Amino acid sequence: MDFNDTPQEADFRAEVRRWLEANATERRSREDKFGAGLNEAEYLAAARAWQARKAAAGYAAIAAPKAMGGLGGTPAMQVVYGQEEAKFLVPDRVFEISLGTAIPTVAMWGTPEQKEKYLAPAFRGDHIWCALLSEPSAGSDLGNLRTRATRDGDEWVISGQKVWTSGAHFAQFGILLARSDWDSPKSKGLTMFIVDMKTPGIDVRPIHQASDEYHFNEVFLNDVRIPDSQRLGPEGQGWKVMLSTLMQERFALGNNFSGDLYAQLIGLAQASQWNGAPAVENATVRAGIADAYIRQFGVELIVRRGMSAISKGENPGPEMAAVKLVGARAFQTGGALAIELGGAEGLIAAQDLGAEWRLPQLLWISAPGARIAGGTDEIQKNTIAEQVLGLPAEARTDRDMPFRELVH
Repeated sequence: MDFNDTPQEADFRAEVRRWLEANATERRSREDKFGAGLNEAEYLAAARAWQARKAAAGYAAIAAPKAMGGLGGTPAMQVVYGQEEAKFLVPDRVFEISLGTAIPTVAMWGTPEQKEKYLAPAFRGDHIWCALLSEPSAGSDLGNLRTRATRDGDEWVISGQKVWTSGAHFAQFGILLARSDWDSPKSKGLTMFIVDMKTPGIDVRPIHQASDEYHFNEVFLNDVRIPDSQRLGPEGQGWKVMLSTLMQERFALGNNFSGDLYAQLIGLAQASQWNGAPAVENATVRAGIADAYIRQFGVELIVRRGMSAISKGENPGPEMAAVKLVGARAFQTGGALAIELGGAEGLIAAQDLGAEWRLPQLLWISAPGARIAGGTDEIQKNTIAEQVLGLPAEARTDRDMPFRELVH
């Protein structure tokens, strides 16, 4: 297992670094964050401008074929770019669903007409996409989804509800998974669609999170009419399309899930006083910091393993499930330690305590959701148990039953 860049990747990393240095500002500290003071509209405008600049330089869709408007590079090059860009103050999160999930799915399953219509504008940042997948009764197991797609001539009528849809309140388009056949088993009879988010009948309601963010949304679909030309992939093959959608997450390998939490904890422990002495001298605090470091380093090694596989043209293995499993737990335990270091003042808003408290507080508040989003801890453990350790599979008695029988 070689964790080092290949010569080609090293050359590309240097090229990317030079371009970023000429076009963006490098982070000076862990507390630096792009867009402080910008409202959402201003932040989106800045994100679109940055995406257009990347597209002009060829970095907007590195792994996409040149015929589709991409650079024609490798997935490893995409990861390298992500690693380098994370060191600079640039807009983030706006296009992560568009270019990490939705558009790769359109590129893989779309018709020539769909690719021509949607890919290049998305690469330039003209369009922002969301993924309408999870539902109130279908989170980690999307086979339980109940949003109904009924064929009506050359159109489909969609009714149902989606939830936890990132960016739906500002997205122009989305990929939508719905059930088109209720007499097939749960993982069959699904169909994927491309939907214009301004279509009549779509009601987007932002969810106010405990972290004071509005990133997630509920989306209600009331007799939404979608032409069959917007179907993505074969009718009834939505499960297969969805699996390829989720596989696109491998392009996010370059993002360190645990961040530099342990380093932030060290700084807070040095600045905090416990019983008249720096908290960093306390054995329990030091053990907590060590635990955060071990979890982060473990995540980094797994990410490097995935990077090594990508460099060889392979897909990362199922052991990548441990990245979220370990990282999300590190969020929770590390964030809780940071709050405890602040004592009674640890619960005061970061804007009053200081910028160094922003990340620990955000992690502590967001950690429960992180352990659910993208597959719960239990789902990740099943993946590791069955596909990595080779343990007997969990009994699934509903696999071959018609879905109609499961909901009545």
